[in-house]
Amino acid sequence: MSMFLYLGLPPLAIYALVSRYLLKNPHHLHKRKQPAFYCTHISHRGGSGERIESTMEAFTHAVEQGTEMLEMDCHLTQDGYVVVSHDENLKRQTGQDVNISSLNLEELPLYNESLEVTFHAGHHSTGTDRKIALLEDVFRKFPQIPISIEIKENNQQLMQEISNMVKRYNRENITVWASVDSTILKKCRSINSSMPYSFSMKRGVLVLLLFYIGLLPFVPLGESLLQFYLPRIINRTYIPEKGILRKRLIVSLIDKITMRKSLFKHLAARGIQVHLFVCNEHKDIKEAFELGVTGVMTDYPSLLSSYIQTYRSQH
Repeated sequence: MSMFLYLGLPPLAIYALVSRYLLKNPHHLHKRKQPAFYCTHISHRGGSGERIESTMEAFTHAVEQGTEMLEMDCHLTQDGYVVVSHDENLKRQTGQDVNISSLNLEELPLYNESLEVTFHAGHHSTGTDRKIALLEDVFRKFPQIPISIEIKENNQQLMQEISNMVKRYNRENITVWASVDSTILKKCRSINSSMPYSFSMKRGVLVLLLFYIGLLPFVPLGESLLQFYLPRIINRTYIPEKGILRKRLIVSLIDKITMRKSLFKHLAARGIQVHLFVCNEHKDIKEAFELGVTGVMTDYPSLLSSYIQTYRSQH
């Protein structure tokens, strides 16, 4: 044991010191990413707390309120149109138990007149626009607005259609591939490697592991964005379906493990944007920014704009 302490501790101490130094000064090993966009204000599903989610009215309202990025999910209709919808099955949004992939564009039902805000339990949104939007219409109307597109299905045709449209509208630098599934994200990147991409769940867990064992400062990262829950909203504004996430101890543990200011600052110093979601109350927005994130995702774009304006005027 004494021999191990004598021989092993000095290298470990040196490793810890170097790792800690490079965590704070990553520019010594990594060239800072220079993205074509930098977003502080992100609207989840187009700001689904103030207008019906993922509609052109929602996206328009969010941009008018000052959002810098639109977040959305896309699916493919039976006749090959890329539409914007969080769910593939439309039961929750329209009351009709049908899948987008089984319908032609003209057969898609309208959204319900009122929708509960997923990440703000008990609150509902309404609007005059109840039509499921075409991704192409979003691209046409907002040519300069960065957009994060989450892909939930391992559907190569969907990915290819999105890639083709991104190229056609010259948006490769400002349209982000996003998916929690690493297999799907890998396929998206194989189809279009010019688009920036976010961390999958698997890669996010790997980053956390590397952070805790001190290797993160030494490892190159291809991702441009980290988008993750603010755990403190779970079971307060957002009630999860998974039973394990309804346990207060589990959520508290996730919060302590993931919400590390030094980690977020390190990623930001490497040019990787960190967005926490979905922050729908003033105190959650405040806590997210205090953790050192570069951006906040919300269902209430006017609330976030008000917070940012107030904060900037005080500083």
